[in-house]
Amino acid sequence: MAIGVFDSGVGGLSIHRALVDRIPAADFIYLGDQKHAPYGERSGEEIVELTRQGCETLFDAGASIVVLACNTASAVALRRLQSTWLLDYRKTIGRPVNVLGIIVPTIEAATGLPWEHEAERRGAKIENVDVLGIFCTTATARSRVYEIEIDKRRQDLAVFTEPCIGLAGMIEAGASEEKLKAVVESRVQALKTRIGRYPDRAILGCTHYEIISDLFKAALPAGTPLIHQPSSVADSLERYIERHFEYDVGQSAKRRFLTTGQPGPQSDIVAAFWGELLAFERV
Repeated sequence: MAIGVFDSGVGGLSIHRALVDRIPAADFIYLGDQKHAPYGERSGEEIVELTRQGCETLFDAGASIVVLACNTASAVALRRLQSTWLLDYRKTIGRPVNVLGIIVPTIEAATGLPWEHEAERRGAKIENVDVLGIFCTTATARSRVYEIEIDKRRQDLAVFTEPCIGLAGMIEAGASEEKLKAVVESRVQALKTRIGRYPDRAILGCTHYEIISDLFKAALPAGTPLIHQPSSVADSLERYIERHFEYDVGQSAKRRFLTTGQPGPQSDIVAAFWGELLAFERV
């Protein structure tokens, strides 16, 4: 058995690396749906179906838990799969399996509050508002998941999402740093224009963006805190596994990297991020 990590492409490797570092003895299977990447510009129904197929592939390969290391899949597909598909699938496969997302731990990190917390509604005007910027895909922005869920918990935290159209696809394709930098700077400036100033903090709400987090840091004012999804997700999954003994995650430190796209070595930008050449096998 193993922990499965699913993404539309290579972006989820940022989550995968943090999980491996945190739970090194566990077995891991990574799947990038590179044949259909990126998900950010697809319809909701497409995202749900592709995510379901990816989860099934990982469960069939031996995963007991699948982490959706993709904000778009987590925002659009997770609740639907949990409520309409997973229960019957557990009966079919005959063993405990579960699908987890990355947005809940990210919101907990952003708000400093547990997911179960709901803020009291007050009529008085809030004087000191913290501005949080979310850089994400079109589909994640369209879902408004960050605005909705953060507003339930913190009324003193104003959320502004900025869709970065095409950026995940550029990272997936190994675009040059110069081209990536131009897009990142344009999105940061667009967000600044909408808010009227730079955000106080920011979330890179697409796991592909974590691979080029240095470009976002350079485009934002020096010292702007970035809420890093990989560490937040690793914290959350470690606690989850400690509480749920029914999920066998293995103890052999095995690693597999799967793709629905072109097998073999990934782009130079992925190799630079991972620290070595990384080759996938096709499923």
